[in-house]
Amino acid sequence: MSNCQPLGFDWVLFDADETLFHFDAFAGLKRLFQRFGVDFDAAHYQEYQQVNKPLWVEYQEGRISAKTLQEQRFAQWGERLGVAPAALNSGFLSAMADICAPLPEVPELLESLKGRYRLGIITNGFTELQRIRLERTGFADHFEVLVISEEVGLAKPDRAIFDHALDAMGNPARERVLMVGDTLSSDILGGLNAGLHTCWYNPDAKVIEQGIQPHLEIRCHSELARLLA
Repeated sequence: MSNCQPLGFDWVLFDADETLFHFDAFAGLKRLFQRFGVDFDAAHYQEYQQVNKPLWVEYQEGRISAKTLQEQRFAQWGERLGVAPAALNSGFLSAMADICAPLPEVPELLESLKGRYRLGIITNGFTELQRIRLERTGFADHFEVLVISEEVGLAKPDRAIFDHALDAMGNPARERVLMVGDTLSSDILGGLNAGLHTCWYNPDAKVIEQGIQPHLEIRCHSELARLLA
């Protein structure tokens, strides 16, 4: 792990889910299925994740579209309830927007960076959640660039989604851009592939995956605020 201080950055890019925002999928699913009289429990959630997680891998590898992921993860529930999978997915994203909350210290971090760095978001999340959540939290005004994988047809860690973001940013020098995210296999690997500096938000002290070496690692957002002060 590099101990060098991050000097001379012009831009800081963030992942969204579990980097800026708490993402409690279980709570969102419980909220969704209450509408259909289903007491969604831990066993249901495990069953859902057995379908959902492999779909996310396929999506991040560019083998399926966002639409396919969103519908296939609710296909079994759609059959059980007689509801279109797309409608269930929309209901889930709406429920997640209702319960969204910033992670601890995020409002303070963003306020500390205002006027000193240009800020952007690159997320593999979906438009229906990302945009409304930024508006409801009042964070939208902090970010000059919002790149959502569903809208551009690319997903992290594909270098192309970072190239798309950099084009929108006016193509700054890549060594002057810091990518901050919680997921090594998408945020950090993607940032490294794109020639950016990377910062791994790792509050649970997870072990680094082989072959993925972030430039920086933080446990909390106040630590990042100090590094960028």
